[in-house]
Amino acid sequence: MPETSAPADAALEWAIGRGFGALADKMGIEWVEFTPERCIARMPVEGNTQPVGLLHGGAYVVIGETMGSMHANYHAGPGRLAVGIDINATHTRSATEGWVTAVCTPIHLGRSLTVHEIAISDEQGRRCSTVRITNMVKDR
Repeated sequence: MPETSAPADAALEWAIGRGFGALADKMGIEWVEFTPERCIARMPVEGNTQPVGLLHGGAYVVIGETMGSMHANYHAGPGRLAVGIDINATHTRSATEGWVTAVCTPIHLGRSLTVHEIAISDEQGRRCSTVRITNMVKDR
């Protein structure tokens, strides 16, 4: 596991250097914060909507999986890899404009499994979706 007493900006530099991946880049996801304790990202509603103008439910899942997997891989450390084995999402509100902000918090950081909860809110601070992801950590 990376040095948890390292400055928070070192963790953010690690995340930026690793990159989000092609899908998350296409969706416009941006890091706001990345520390050993949590990470925050944001995503525009525009360009990620259903035909009726609501943020697509799959978009919530993409930002949740991106964040949970990135944080799990940070936790896994060098020579190890975290891969998603379960994800679920509960959508409670629909964003229609602006940006959504996602806060990813670890629930469990073990040697072989991690579990993260990602709370995604609209610009008024109203929760729109809650995503939970479990990652398996293994040697590369």
